[in-house]
Amino acid sequence: MSAIDDTHDAGRRSWVESAKHPGCDFPIQNLPLGVFVPPGETRARVGVAIGDSILDASAWVPGETLNGYCALPPVQRRDLRRVLVKVLEAGAPARPLFAQSECAMRLPAAVGDYTDFYASIHHATNVGKLFRPDNPLLPNYKHVPIAYHGRASSLVVSGTPVARPSGQLAEGKFGPTRELDYEMEVGLFVGPGNALGDPIPVARARDHIAGLCLVNDWSARDIQRWEYQPLGPFLAKNFATSVSPWLVTGEALAPFWTAAPAHDVPTLPYLQEPEPGAPDITVEVWLRSPVMSAPVRVSRAPFREMYWTPGQMVAHHTSNGCPLAPGDLIASGTVSGPDKENRGCLLELTAKGADPVRLPSGEARTFLEDGDEVTLTGYCERPGFARIGFGSCAGAIRPSR
Repeated sequence: MSAIDDTHDAGRRSWVESAKHPGCDFPIQNLPLGVFVPPGETRARVGVAIGDSILDASAWVPGETLNGYCALPPVQRRDLRRVLVKVLEAGAPARPLFAQSECAMRLPAAVGDYTDFYASIHHATNVGKLFRPDNPLLPNYKHVPIAYHGRASSLVVSGTPVARPSGQLAEGKFGPTRELDYEMEVGLFVGPGNALGDPIPVARARDHIAGLCLVNDWSARDIQRWEYQPLGPFLAKNFATSVSPWLVTGEALAPFWTAAPAHDVPTLPYLQEPEPGAPDITVEVWLRSPVMSAPVRVSRAPFREMYWTPGQMVAHHTSNGCPLAPGDLIASGTVSGPDKENRGCLLELTAKGADPVRLPSGEARTFLEDGDEVTLTGYCERPGFARIGFGSCAGAIRPSR
């Protein structure tokens, strides 16, 4: 577990002016890592976000992915954070920077495997009510973290357009989805992995989380409805999953862990965390139609309300001896809360299309239309500490091919 130390001091300042602005996602207390290509170049390198700029970090993290960083033990990740703070704090010599707006971002890691959980009891209950009003929450939900293995090859970095997928919609019917949806999720990049047959204990699970990001697991609800039984999600979800470009490190998030919601069903010993396991992240969804000049927020939810925590996800994932590798991606599933404004996808928010979202343009949405752009944002706030942002995870819908 990462401890709170002087690198989290809210009074610390950087020599980078844009990192001093109130509400900045990337102050010196954050220092997320990502992979970028400078303007006019073709080779990717590791960088650290500071304000609206990027510092080339390849001297400390070589290579074109963060897999090597993810493989480091926690003590070495903490040491690197201290080095970067000293390089960027006020009084240190200024170094060359790249404007984020001029750089092309890549996925933070070469993801070998991707797993998507179903960790929000609010989401599971809300969706269950739409399809099983008399039995919304299946009996295993409060006992076992539910997940499915996704498709790593269709992970795309924020800003990549998403083509409307086609598929089987009903018996004898094939065509473009009419019910394209987003799913607001938080992702975690696996740190040091485990050997086949060697489970990761829940008490050490946080040491195996290199950092967090935002994830939009796009979903075609009509395709999903036709294909999901008896084996679960397949083509309705594996056409694209958007990932934000910055890995917010576990060390940066140290001040923001809090207690997860209490369980009314006893948790098995292998899932009982010895310390607060819920990162207190606020996540938001913003939607802009082609005729709108600016996006509007359609959802805001607290990640701390998730029924299953990141540590429990890691512990459960490996409880049967399944090996995880550095840079693997684990997503939380849709983040939803107890109120309507907390619902993290259109399926929930519109009650399966019965209650459309009204936009400032006068338009309404039950599901996404071509040209719509969805942007996820996230941040942590706590009195006495600097605000830690996640940047954004964006994608616009283009017509089916």
